[in-house]
Amino acid sequence: MLESDGSPRLTPAEQSYLLAIRSTPDDTVLTAAALGRRLRVSPQAAGEMLKRLAPMGLVEQDEGRRLRLTAVGRQVADGLYRRHALAEWLLIGVLGLGWAEADAEAVRLQSVMSPRVEEALDTLFGHPETCPHGNPVSEDAARRRPAGMALCDVESGQRAIVYRISEEAEEDEGLVSYLEARGLLPGAPVTVLARSLSTDSMTVQGPIGRATMGLRPASLILVLPPDADPALFHRVPSRTAAT
Repeated sequence: MLESDGSPRLTPAEQSYLLAIRSTPDDTVLTAAALGRRLRVSPQAAGEMLKRLAPMGLVEQDEGRRLRLTAVGRQVADGLYRRHALAEWLLIGVLGLGWAEADAEAVRLQSVMSPRVEEALDTLFGHPETCPHGNPVSEDAARRRPAGMALCDVESGQRAIVYRISEEAEEDEGLVSYLEARGLLPGAPVTVLARSLSTDSMTVQGPIGRATMGLRPASLILVLPPDADPALFHRVPSRTAAT
């Protein structure tokens, strides 16, 4: 069955697989087993799902069994992510939901959002190029935007500004809630107070006091120099923002 735009109609589970592949960094080798671990399902379950997605022309494997989206698959996944991002702008920016709760609700909304509602929300929120966590909604947006650097690579005493909470970090509900509670949102200024390889930790001063985390979680947070262009950080227009 097809959607009104001609794309295949996908189940929520199929959508989650496409989005997981989409969010995998290009330099990461993603196999069916690795994808299963990431989605917390068995290798067999992941393999069965891929057998459904491949005949749709959405996913393919190279000779090394590395998974990747086809051109059509990338287009479909970008559309899903755009609807998910718009739902998050609505839930977070207008309704005032927390990050973790908004993500779960956005998964439900992305599946039922019509093209008419999608375009209306895009206009209402000023055509955001990113989700509220700073991740680009399309390949075109990603190419236009700077790459950023990992927070874990910032030396002690240096300042930066939070740029993106990567898609991989978004999958960790505890980490996302921790960052939100300490105000470490895109556009937030931070100063690295301590960074230690021996203790695998770093402490930063943010808008709401200090935050301490392991270097692995810090590697999933991207930052820019403190003088970064403010236009890179999308904000919901004041007329629609939550009070």
